[in-house]
Amino acid sequence: MPNDPILHLLGLAKKAGRLEIGEEPVGAACRARQARLLLLAGDAAPNTRRRCAHFGEAGGALWLELPFTKGELGFILGRSSCAMLALTDAGFSAAICGKLAARDPEKYGPAAQQLRAKADKALQRQREQRQHEKNLREGKRKPWVPPPGKQEGRPPERKSAGKPGTNVKPGEAPKTASRSKYAGERPGGSPTPSSRRGRLTGKFRRDP
Repeated sequence: MPNDPILHLLGLAKKAGRLEIGEEPVGAACRARQARLLLLAGDAAPNTRRRCAHFGEAGGALWLELPFTKGELGFILGRSSCAMLALTDAGFSAAICGKLAARDPEKYGPAAQQLRAKADKALQRQREQRQHEKNLREGKRKPWVPPPGKQEGRPPERKSAGKPGTNVKPGEAPKTASRSKYAGERPGGSPTPSSRRGRLTGKFRRDP
């Protein structure tokens, strides 16, 4: 039994840090949404079975009963006994469930298909992430595309020749201040204070 391929995969998952052992670590992994598959010993107590089902429902993970006892699981994991496990890697979960489905297709077949689909999606995301990081290291960028608002071949609009700050429409001459008829008058026609000097105002009165 120690040479069983399923137990061997569990040992590899433990060495890789992808296996949580015991009720408390399994519960924490489920609450953090990190658990991918919960495994239960075949001779686990009914209370342990109910807690495993509750953890799986809370964490959105499948849980399966293994054809191994608590002693056999504990032996491969370096403990006296182990009743509950949680795998946090989609690849290990799909591989272990696939071997279980090969032994009992009716019991483990649907779960194996579901975990294999999740593992394929996770692998695709990892490949895309690695390709993106490689492109960033090599300096590859997407080709430049003009914004949709600009039309190709359209000449740019010329700016108006007016002074800055004046609102001049295209094709319209800038407005200038009109000069008064007399140099000494304001633009509105009223004389400036300086032009009033030297002018005679009022009526002349003749001597009788």
